[in-house]
Amino acid sequence: MHPVLFKIPLPHWVLPLGPTLFALAALGLCLAIFGRQKRALDLLVIGLLLLVSGTWGGFAFRGQRFALEALPIYSYGAMLCASILVGWFLTLGLGVRDGMPRELLANCYFATAIAALLGSRVLYVLTNLSEFRSLSDVLAVRSGGLVAYGGFLGGFAGSVWYLRRRGAALLPWADVAVPSLGSGLLLTRIGCYLFGCDFGKPLSSTAPAWLKRLGTFPRWPSDLLDGAGSPAWMQHVNERGLSMTSPNSLPVHPTELYESLVGAALLVLTLAVRRRQSFRGQVFLSFTFAYGYLRFLLEIVRDDSERGLFGPALRQDALVPLLLLVFAAGFSYGPARSIASRLARRASLALALAAPAFAYLCLHPTHSASVSRVQLSTSQWISLATALTAAYFWHQQSLSPEPEPGVGGLAFAAVPASAAAAVRAPSHSPPNKKSKRAKKRR
Repeated sequence: MHPVLFKIPLPHWVLPLGPTLFALAALGLCLAIFGRQKRALDLLVIGLLLLVSGTWGGFAFRGQRFALEALPIYSYGAMLCASILVGWFLTLGLGVRDGMPRELLANCYFATAIAALLGSRVLYVLTNLSEFRSLSDVLAVRSGGLVAYGGFLGGFAGSVWYLRRRGAALLPWADVAVPSLGSGLLLTRIGCYLFGCDFGKPLSSTAPAWLKRLGTFPRWPSDLLDGAGSPAWMQHVNERGLSMTSPNSLPVHPTELYESLVGAALLVLTLAVRRRQSFRGQVFLSFTFAYGYLRFLLEIVRDDSERGLFGPALRQDALVPLLLLVFAAGFSYGPARSIASRLARRASLALALAAPAFAYLCLHPTHSASVSRVQLSTSQWISLATALTAAYFWHQQSLSPEPEPGVGGLAFAAVPASAAAAVRAPSHSPPNKKSKRAKKRR
């Protein structure tokens, strides 16, 4: 695996940190003023971040000096940036096709992306409070620590906040933005795989050799990332008795690649649902329910200790089938109602009901095996809650769907409040005589 893709050589300069950071703050102030004047939310936010961080850093590190070294480009950061860039073009392309204002799309995407990054960090911190002892630890994102579901919830909150400020509807935006979550999972999980985090449980001895090769993570060289080993290697040394001299971890499920494939499938699903969309919000609800179900299944074979476990420890062969039955009930209550073909609907319901039975057969211990008790992870609790919420709103929308203009895409149903006011009161309408007399009396 390659946690560092490459390093950019830099000149060997020694910089005074205080003045350098104050200069960065001044640049941020200029950028924020320019963004305010141009009403560019992205420039305004970036400028304010530079202003605050540069000012704080200038005081905190005054008197210190910093020697420039080769700049490492981390695999996860590179794939995260790639996912944001791909999502940008995908969301704007779909939104413009549906008749949405490009400026609104761009600003909302930026607000959503910032909120998603904050949400993913906040959920990681809340899940692993014991790792953080100061504010500097919380801000040290370079050392890792983001949760995908935190990004999903944070991004949703950011979208709601921004669209409400602009007086725009949420569901049309959600339908064009959610395919980028599929492409984001596809790309960022490849970054997770290259870094070696978010790994799965050890594979059985009968697992295919190619799968074992994919799920084996190395001990990093001593000059890479402070000499630490890959997360899987370190956890196996600390918890599974792996020798410190072992060059590789135990073979595990490459759950990062599993979820990357899930992202690809969800991207295809959301684009397909757009073609047959019957109500606003259907694409968003499709992603929410499908990802909740698939993420719940993936968490069964996840093993990284940083994902957080909560709730009572119950028998796995009882808990998992029971909750899969709950998912099946949610599917029947919501998404199944939109399947037009009776045969396809019955087949999908039968498959949803067969999944709990299959899970019970796979997880039920043999006579010689001990009973396995498990707790749900943070993501499993969230996946269950979000999937059932999506099923509920799907049911409500399917009872009285909004009429959809056109075929294959949706026209934007809301415009900024100022534009809406202009539409309601056109300037070219002739004034009546009563209004003229009222003006004279005033």
